[in-house]
Parts: sequence; C-alpha cells; structure tokens
Amino acid sequence: MGKVAVHTFPKACVAVYPSTVQNGIVWFWPSTDPQYKDILTKKKPPYIPELDDPSFTFQMFNRDIPYGYEILIENLMDPAHVPLTRVSFTVKVDREGGRPLDINIRKIDKNGFTAEQQNGRWKFVPPCLFHGCLTIGGDPDESNGSKKVLLIFICMPVSPGNSRMIFASPRNFAVWVDRFVSRWIFHINQNLIIDSDLYLLHVEEKKVMEADPSNWQKLCFVPTKSDALVVAFRKWLKKYSDGQLNWGNNFDRSLPPTPPREQLMDRYWTHVVNCSSCNAAYKGLNALEVSLQVFSVVSVAIVAATKQGMISVAARNTLVVAAIMCFVGSKLLSHFIYKNFRYHDFNHAFR
Repeated sequence: MGKVAVHTFPKACVAVYPSTVQNGIVWFWPSTDPQYKDILTKKKPPYIPELDDPSFTFQMFNRDIPYGYEILIENLMDPAHVPLTRVSFTVKVDREGGRPLDINIRKIDKNGFTAEQQNGRWKFVPPCLFHGCLTIGGDPDESNGSKKVLLIFICMPVSPGNSRMIFASPRNFAVWVDRFVSRWIFHINQNLIIDSDLYLLHVEEKKVMEADPSNWQKLCFVPTKSDALVVAFRKWLKKYSDGQLNWGNNFDRSLPPTPPREQLMDRYWTHVVNCSSCNAAYKGLNALEVSLQVFSVVSVAIVAATKQGMISVAARNTLVVAAIMCFVGSKLLSHFIYKNFRYHDFNHAFR
C-alpha cells in the first residue's frame, strides 16, 4: 500500500512566512504574499552584534504585558522615572542632587531615530526595537578598554491593550556572574521591575484612549529635556501611523476590561509557563515544598505510632523538631513560590 502525500490535502496546509534566526531570536515577515517570498535577501531584521560577541554576557527575558505597544515603548524611553521606580528602595534618593538629562535627538524619519545622552546612545528602529549602549568609565567612541552595558528592548503589539517584550542587557564586564547565578533568579528581578508600574501604565493607557491618542501632545505635559525620546517617538508615531497602531476598521478604540489585580499582574501565564528556566525552578521548588510537607507528616506519624520506650527521648524530640522545621519551611517556601512565580502585588503607597 503506497504512502499518502499529506501535503496534497488542502486542510493539512498552513501559511508559510519568510523567517530567519538572528541573535538567537526567530524573526518572520508577517505576510504570505508571494512578492515577499525572498524579502530576507533585501531586508533583514535589525542586528545587535553584542548579542553574538563572546566577550559579552547576557540573559534573555520575555513577558506578556497588559498594556499596548505605544505605552510600553514610551515607558522604556522615559529616563526621568528610573530613580523612582527602578532602583532599590533601600537607597535614599537625594532629590536635591538631581541634574538635568540632556538628550539630543537626531533626524526622525521612517527608519526611526537616534539620540545621544551623556555617556550613551539610544536608537529606535521601527517597528519594534529600542536599544541603547552606556559606557562606564570610558569614551563612548572608544571600543577598547571600556566597560559597556546595553539595554535591548524588542516590543511587539499583540492585540489592543496587550503587548509582548523581549529584553536583554549584554555587558562586557563581570561576565562570571552569569555562570553562577541561575537565569530564573535574574528573571525574578525583571518581573519585579515590570510589576512596579504595571498597574499605573495599564490605567494610563485607558485614560489616553478615552481621550484621543492622535492628539497626544494635548494630553501630556512634557517640558524637560529628559522627555526628548518620548516626544520623538510620539512624533514618529504621529507622522507614520497617525498616532496609533492600525488594528483595522473594526477597532473602536475600546480596550479589554481591567481584570482583578491578581490576574492583571499574573507572572505564571505571562512569563513562567513559557520560560524553561523559571518553569523548571517553579516545578522543582513545588516538589521540594511537597517533600517537606510529606516528611513533616511522616515524622509526626512515626512519633505518634511508636510506643513509649521503643525509641529514645532524644530521637523522639529530634523527629518532632524536624517535623516542625519542615512544616514551617514548606510554608515559607510556598510563600516564596507564590510571590515570585505567581503574583506579587506592588503598592507604591508602601514604598
């Protein structure tokens, strides 16, 4: 009996998109039109050489975000709020020690724009890439002998009110750290950073959409030099996309309703389930939690079932103490798992 050629069945066929792997990321051209079959020979995704440079180290991170592409990029471009929402809250911020952030924007065109800021440069490559390079203790123009760290953000629109971000921060110093620190520990910190202003930005987007995003300049007051990147992005968006993404004629500017806070700031379904490192840590820590509970119950059962004199008083007391410690440990571990892999509420009023 001969084999049936599955590809001859119309229902077994799927759309084929031009795609490539670059910087460890799969890129695809979202059109099946035959005219774009060889698009990758003419137009390639933006390339970040440091992501392939063995002298740099980095950890990749991704997460689904419950607010839109425009708000996401705008937030990442705003340097003024960094000392307030991004630094450790154990550090006392000196309000009097602040200084202006001089950001100079170069020509804005369909290919995006670049900006210079003191010891670093930033570049927006539409539609999704925003990245910058900061030089520590050296000249930004010198490639040798200076410590460099990059901030790379790839921002993708998913649906109205939802986006996805891929983040990497390559550096050419302290490369040994990534050899000893697990990737999921790094991701815990990144999730904390995102959650620090997630709710505020979710609400902000609704306020902007209720007004008119095409008249953004009338809605927001951006008087300082540090606002230059945000203003440049909004100008670019206004000129080349009428101030907002084009979701088609059926989009009436309504956004999804705000879910309960625990669902809005969920970490498991927006990151952990799709991250091999965090998923493995989540399962491993849950297994450890169950093991501690089982050991606690078994220890108590042994003590209860053993007649007086069959084991020494010291052994009995040891089992009781071990049972208590394992029970307490399992509860602490359960709290750690929930807070770092499921949901961590962030209330600025208590910070």
